Amino acid sequence: MSLQQELTFAIAPMMDWTDRHCRFFHRLLSRRARLYTEMLTSPAVLNGARNRLLGFDAAEHPVAVQLGGSEPQELAQAAAIAADFGYDEINLNIGCPSERVQSGAFGACLMREPELVADCVAAMKARVTIPVTVKCRIGVDDQDPQEALFRFAECVVAAGADALIVHARKAWLKGLSPRENRDVPPLDYPLVRALKQHYPALPVMLNGGLVSLMQMQAEMNGVDGIMVGRAAYQDPALLLSVDRLFFGDEPPCGNRVEAIEAFIPYVEARLGEGVPLGAMTRHLLGLFNGLKGARAFRRHLATEAVKPGANAQVLRAALGFVRQAEVSADAAAA
Repeated sequence: MSLQQELTFAIAPMMDWTDRHCRFFHRLLSRRARLYTEMLTSPAVLNGARNRLLGFDAAEHPVAVQLGGSEPQELAQAAAIAADFGYDEINLNIGCPSERVQSGAFGACLMREPELVADCVAAMKARVTIPVTVKCRIGVDDQDPQEALFRFAECVVAAGADALIVHARKAWLKGLSPRENRDVPPLDYPLVRALKQHYPALPVMLNGGLVSLMQMQAEMNGVDGIMVGRAAYQDPALLLSVDRLFFGDEPPCGNRVEAIEAFIPYVEARLGEGVPLGAMTRHLLGLFNGLKGARAFRRHLATEAVKPGANAQVLRAALGFVRQAEVSADAAAA
């Protein structure tokens, strides 16, 4: 399968959200969506607890690691380490606008330094055989988006970038918070499509502002794939439709209840390793949004899963609220 096909649908890297427990659960909802880690800085990979930072379950494939940094050789070392862990892709973060990231001289502020980003890509490409991709914005601050994006793309493509994932908004590094930067700057999907037209052989993915499955399918027109962030996390059940709609395949689990049941053995195994229950169940809170019993499900997990000694029975009990609501609804309909 070509990289273009593999990148048809992806779940965005999200700090504090897309950890290994989240990714494992998302894999139970879609076998084909490409998963991404939270951003890891290259110094953290080089100097930190690598098994904790980079470890993942084989069931997560296809899974990519996202790195943050601006020092080419440091990134190359980190990429090589991640490749040895078995990741399917190295992704470089040139999109995060937070002040903490800016102070480290990486993230969206590097949209102003395309030559440096190109050096980073080239250094990583020289060290690994897996794809090296870049996630970026269409520009920052007072940059002209078309000029900034096309100049950036020109540099990183020449350096060997295997794909571009474009968040179709500017990032305002001063004046807007990271949260506001996800919503306030206007979207420019046509500019991303124009980039794809300019680089027909380059896989180009569209990111930003994608909420519903219908919208996601519509916006696939003119690009190779889409990357979805908050919508997939806050309403994970939409992932149950991804394999069928985007790949013509069947999902691993037929419904939300089956997904929870399939997740329980993983939960029990991690509990045995000392992982707190709440660290895993926090990723499930939106699963039953819009259905009867959803509020009781969320409330039970939010209050009980964080208690010392909480085990998988808490998750089973939470699931019972949903099943009870289904039985009550069926009885009322009869």
